[in-house]
Amino acid sequence: MIDWSLPYVSTRETVLGKNVVACSQPLASQAGLEMLRLGGNAVDSALAAAITSTVVEPCANGIGGDAFAIIHDGKKIHGINGSGKSPALMPSSIESEIPSVGWLPVTVPGEVATWIMLHERFCSLSLSQLFAPAIKYARHGFLVSPQTAERWKHGTERFRGEQAWCDTFLFDGKAPEVGQCITLPDHANTLQEIAETKGESFYRGNLAQQMEDAAIAGGGFLRKSDLDAHRSEWVKPLSVRAGDAEFFELPPNGQGLAALIAMKIVQEMDVDLSNCDDPNVLHVQIEAMKRAFVDAHAFIADPAISGDCVDLLNESRLQKHCATMTNEATEMDANAIPRYASTVYLATGDENGMQCSFIQSNFEGFGSGMVVPNTGIALQNRGRGFSLDPNHPNAIGPRKRPFHTIIPGFLIQGDLRTPFGVMGGPMQPQGHLQVVCRMVFAKQNPQAALDAPRWKLLGGKKVAIEPGFEQGVYAKLQDLGHELEIADQRSVVFGGGQIVQGIRDGYAGASDSRRDGQAVSV
Repeated sequence: MIDWSLPYVSTRETVLGKNVVACSQPLASQAGLEMLRLGGNAVDSALAAAITSTVVEPCANGIGGDAFAIIHDGKKIHGINGSGKSPALMPSSIESEIPSVGWLPVTVPGEVATWIMLHERFCSLSLSQLFAPAIKYARHGFLVSPQTAERWKHGTERFRGEQAWCDTFLFDGKAPEVGQCITLPDHANTLQEIAETKGESFYRGNLAQQMEDAAIAGGGFLRKSDLDAHRSEWVKPLSVRAGDAEFFELPPNGQGLAALIAMKIVQEMDVDLSNCDDPNVLHVQIEAMKRAFVDAHAFIADPAISGDCVDLLNESRLQKHCATMTNEATEMDANAIPRYASTVYLATGDENGMQCSFIQSNFEGFGSGMVVPNTGIALQNRGRGFSLDPNHPNAIGPRKRPFHTIIPGFLIQGDLRTPFGVMGGPMQPQGHLQVVCRMVFAKQNPQAALDAPRWKLLGGKKVAIEPGFEQGVYAKLQDLGHELEIADQRSVVFGGGQIVQGIRDGYAGASDSRRDGQAVSV
């Protein structure tokens, strides 16, 4: 039985309906809803929303990024890994840290291929229909939402020296203000070309050539042959039991295994997980997550090298982790925590029983800052996920998928299914653990599970934590040895999520108030 109360500070109610879309930006939600009204299914809806997100929230994703998804077609669960590899010319070592800005961290964008593959397998509407809302907003204008405007300004500070970025994303030399109506005509033309050629131009034609030309001009490694070689891949999601639910994540090269490892550990400990605001429960979650991050950092890489790493879920290994957990906080290497990233996550569900959990990103905000002139293609800097240790399975090198932060989640409880996700680099597995515990064990409704205060690891014994818990919770965690950094307010640095929870006659949708998002139904 779901608890429909809202015990935390909240500005939103759960949205109920037979068809639900939940996105991190309202216009993306409306694009997804439009597809459902046209007779499309949950994947049609998800793709329209994702494509629109590249226009209306370009500070968190773009045409030059990667994507992953988990889909349930009503009978079976499917996964797709839409991450690209490093270029064939990528060096096997560099002298210093992989830079955030520039051509070095650019990897092949796999997102467009993922859209096309999902469309071919699951969709009922045409590509022109799915791309229409995004092209409309890019060509005729949209009003910039608050969180998007704030993060756009951060991009301005980072990329002021990159002419193609400035030409594409600045207006009279400035980032757009909240509520300003802007157009992105280059985005419109590129999306039109992708739709008309079913992605061929992007990987083998005109757009691919423009990406190669820009890379050569900038001293980068990306070539048309790298784009032509890209294949997004169908994969089998991994799962563990979480109470009465089955909790799914995608296999490597994403970090979903970290959430599964932590979930198994917390269930082995002697705490009542239904009491999700109890400091002893929070302590166990925090300590479990430390061990999960260390394992993920050590072993997850391109699956061609690391495999699926499913042995990290072996009972004997997990019992060893449990044996190291006491009533005292432990140290962890901050290097095991992934870098922060900006992402869009969305969830959809339709009245015929299809659901989609979808995530895409350019990694760090606008990505590398490398924009292909006159195309709107901002290329990701996902190469930042590689290790500089030549002996590490995730070592930098050519034709390799790097460690990936973005992870879609999925729950199945009997006949009811729930796509969900929490965005934000290292917050993603931590957010998945916290949200799943609240929904499965405490039976909180999806909006309450998202509204609840969160914690996140900072390395050592340091833990950032939001306000909203009872004061005694913070004192007890400090007594246990955690070095707390209590935030002044809830914010996007603790992630932002969407949930479309299956209920008896439809769905309960929720969108995190830490972002601009919206859950809508029809």
